[in-house]
Amino acid sequence: MTKKRIVITGGPGTGKTSIINRLEATNYFCFHEIIRNMTEEVLKNNTIESNPIATVSDPYKFNTSILNGRINQFNEALSKDENILFYDRGIPDVLAYMSYFDQSIDQLFINACKENIYDQVFLLPPWKEIYVSDNGRYETFEQAQQIHNHLIKMYEKFGYECIEVPFGTVEKRYKFITNNIV
Repeated sequence: MTKKRIVITGGPGTGKTSIINRLEATNYFCFHEIIRNMTEEVLKNNTIESNPIATVSDPYKFNTSILNGRINQFNEALSKDENILFYDRGIPDVLAYMSYFDQSIDQLFINACKENIYDQVFLLPPWKEIYVSDNGRYETFEQAQQIHNHLIKMYEKFGYECIEVPFGTVEKRYKFITNNIV
């Protein structure tokens, strides 16, 4: 069986991590979001009050690090025994955030999206009732909605049809995703 690579994406605070945790609890292999670890590294040396992409001294280097981490995750799938692999965000997310922050996107980033293709993308829409800021999420709900729009545009630009996950409990969202894997 061929490996199936499935992205769970959405703006900040949409419930991605809860769904990833639920998938793992039922023995699906999941690659975790790498930006949280990078944010913790930035916090060791700085106080930040907004998304680190907007506050680091070299955004290009920061974005390249995120890109490389996501490419590594993509390639690491080949060494996994599992045939269905989930990703908490995909490579196009990097470009969507760069677009949101009005940062230039060069060919390196575009080529990464064209060369590393996922099989399915599940998109979690902004959900005000569950949105909470925390020490790794600096955006307002309104900014999360704008990021959501950038995510849709970027995934569509690279030919993906995003499957929107309806609001509901973690269990209902988990079942929606697992029932719609093709």
